[in-house]
Amino acid sequence: MIRLEALHSHLQKVQSGRDGLKPLYVLSSDEPLMMMEIKDVLRASCKQQGFTERETLMSESGFDWQSLLNSSQNMSLFGEKKLVELSIPTGKPGREGAEFLKTFAKNLVNDVSGSDTHQFDTVTCIYLPKLDGATQKSAWFSALEEAGLAVRMDAIERQHLPQWIHERLKRNDQMLEPGNAGTLSVEFMADQFEGNLIAAHQEIQKLALLYPVGILTLEQIQDAISKVARYDVFELTETFLSGSMSRINRMLDGLKAEGEALVLIVWSLSEEVRTLRTLKEIELQGSNVAMAMKSRRIWGKKEQLIPEVLRRTSLPLLERAIQMMADLDKQSKGIPAKDMPIDPWDGLRRIGGIFSIR
Repeated sequence: MIRLEALHSHLQKVQSGRDGLKPLYVLSSDEPLMMMEIKDVLRASCKQQGFTERETLMSESGFDWQSLLNSSQNMSLFGEKKLVELSIPTGKPGREGAEFLKTFAKNLVNDVSGSDTHQFDTVTCIYLPKLDGATQKSAWFSALEEAGLAVRMDAIERQHLPQWIHERLKRNDQMLEPGNAGTLSVEFMADQFEGNLIAAHQEIQKLALLYPVGILTLEQIQDAISKVARYDVFELTETFLSGSMSRINRMLDGLKAEGEALVLIVWSLSEEVRTLRTLKEIELQGSNVAMAMKSRRIWGKKEQLIPEVLRRTSLPLLERAIQMMADLDKQSKGIPAKDMPIDPWDGLRRIGGIFSIR
């Protein structure tokens, strides 16, 4: 799968006449703003190339997969080229859908390769949520990837959010103050926007309406921007692994304010701590930790963070964390726990201290 930047580069070449559209695009993301914006760019590129009719399909319970083939093959009454969009919200087409997509992709490859001019009358776009590793290796997805252009759009991580904010402000001909004042401004905005790009986009547009082109001061930003950060329970585990106590506290404050269920947080963190204990035991036995993580399907950012966590924590500390998680589990169910803070959220902070970088 290629990244979003590569798709933008391809579409720019299409619009300038240096490249042609593909017959199939497969877009995967859990970030609504990214998906919404790239759909607009893709639709505009298709329209520029003469694909002026658009038909949308949604894969739901009882979906007739033959309708995708019918939509792709049937020309409009006016003979216009067509853009067909299929959304698969679950990312799981099911057995029937998987078999159909494999056949659809194979036929598409044969049709295009059999044409000397590589001309086609339909562009098909398939929209999927973020896919796990197993799905990316599935036969149906591999077939789609071979037949067209598959694009992965990752969520913007906290460390990259300031750059994203600068770029968005630049689109509105606005910028932050130079030096420390600008740094404080962008960090303030990142704290407010984290995990909620749509709201971030709206707030940045609001700044463009409130203030003229030019430099924005920290005071102006603080006055205008509402707190729109939204934190995810499962991202909290990565934050614990990163060891940033300030971010742990900020995320816990946000989740508590949003009324997140404590029992879900405790369960998620407990699973993570138990995995860490197992990996620590493997490490102490002299076995290959990397292979152990692979067998447990630990990928992505956690694959990078866990070795560092194992380096700075001991087995007794992890055993202590597991006991504390058990106590928190009791508290989440209304049962008092000895040697723990009365407020279980403070207990979570105490566990965060075990993982913090000192």
